[in-house]
Amino acid sequence: MKFAANLSLLWPELPFLDRFDAAAQAGFDAVEILFPYDTPAPETQAALGRNGLSLILINAPPPNYTGGARGFAAQPDMVDRFRHDMRRAFRYAGALGVPMIHVMAGEAEGDTARATFIDNLRWAAAEAPSGMTLTIEPLNPVAMPGYFLNDYAVASDILTELALPNVALQYDSYHAQMIHGDAVAVLDAYRDFVVHVQIGDSPDRSAPGSGQVDFAKLFARLEATGYRGYVSAEYHPGGPTEKTLSWMNRS
Repeated sequence: MKFAANLSLLWPELPFLDRFDAAAQAGFDAVEILFPYDTPAPETQAALGRNGLSLILINAPPPNYTGGARGFAAQPDMVDRFRHDMRRAFRYAGALGVPMIHVMAGEAEGDTARATFIDNLRWAAAEAPSGMTLTIEPLNPVAMPGYFLNDYAVASDILTELALPNVALQYDSYHAQMIHGDAVAVLDAYRDFVVHVQIGDSPDRSAPGSGQVDFAKLFARLEATGYRGYVSAEYHPGGPTEKTLSWMNRS
């Protein structure tokens, strides 16, 4: 099983560019970053290169410069801004060889929001560089109140309606457990849509093994289904990150 580190959450005590070194030293060969846009791409590229790391996932659209909410792909009055910012995300991802972009729906509700989200995803899928996959991810209402995409069944319905080869599901054990009460059952139900896996425990997005998710069972399910993508650590370490990585040591 391949593991990646989310550098927006892990090693929070280190300067951003130093986290790449820490991840490589801990045994990771890939990383993801929530919103990398404030760091010039050449600096990120240098940090990746000196450590032999791949950047496998970023989020989009970038937050706007006035401190707006994260994501607005389901907001009808933000379509023009969405397209402008997605083009920026594509350029950034292309410069760094990023194969996946998580498209954030933002805060919205109702049929118009759903239609807007689908239309924006269809447009983004057509505009995306060859070989790039767009992901959508349900986020739980405790962590993200008012977020449009807050249920795995809704996500699967949207993906089924789109039926596009470059739009797929991003599964997160923390959010799955918080939304539906059983992260493993969620994986079983929606595995066919999943192209990327993130892990964190509930209820506090803490390190695997510290909360309610059965990670031994979850990892066994991933292996049994032949999952070949990365499993990315996206959690708050609550102390030295190195002391929370025992979940990587699987026989």
